[in-house]
Amino acid sequence: MLFRKKPVRTSPVRQHYGEAVSARLAANPAAEPAKSDAIQLFYHPDFLSAGQCARLRAMIDANRRPSTVLSTADPDYRTSDSCDMDRWSPEVRPTDEAIAELLGLDPLQGETMQGQRYAPGQQFRAHCDWFSEDQPYWPAMQQCGGQRTWTTMIYLNDVEEGGATWFPLAGLRVNPKRGLLLAWNNMNPDGSPNDKTLHEGVAVMKGTKYIVTKWFREGNWIQG
Repeated sequence: MLFRKKPVRTSPVRQHYGEAVSARLAANPAAEPAKSDAIQLFYHPDFLSAGQCARLRAMIDANRRPSTVLSTADPDYRTSDSCDMDRWSPEVRPTDEAIAELLGLDPLQGETMQGQRYAPGQQFRAHCDWFSEDQPYWPAMQQCGGQRTWTTMIYLNDVEEGGATWFPLAGLRVNPKRGLLLAWNNMNPDGSPNDKTLHEGVAVMKGTKYIVTKWFREGNWIQG
């Protein structure tokens, strides 16, 4: 029996955002590209100050709830706590808009920034941030901006032990460091989803990890 592979869904729009954002980050002296041929990933140390990180950690502690995922019922898959950050609040808006400015993307393309808290033993197993377009949730995603292009993540504190962000297929492991921002392209150069962006929030062993994550869509997340 002959099996046919599913067609690779390339996209000129997603290709454009990959090229434009990576060029902008590469030209930024504060940003450093990762040494990987598998994915486009950049580091920006000290993106947030100690005071900004402390205020965001306090907001996460005050508003956290159990984290959820779109497509699995496994209770051990994602065991952290999360909260949605009010993008229009004076405590959040400067960070929210600074991230969009860093990438050169319209703030309307950015999803609501999410705060996340990992206590000892909590984790987020290996996953990709892009959406599988053959899944039942995809029509709903199309109504709010479509595919995810870039992901940004900021560590809000150092962690005593554990809590790394691990990209096993790209050969990258990043330990939490307060104020450090990561930005990566979820697509391949041709605009198709990049399987090698698979990443894991490794379990925290000692201490508590706080991060904020912001995803950007190919269209507008905020509909006018």
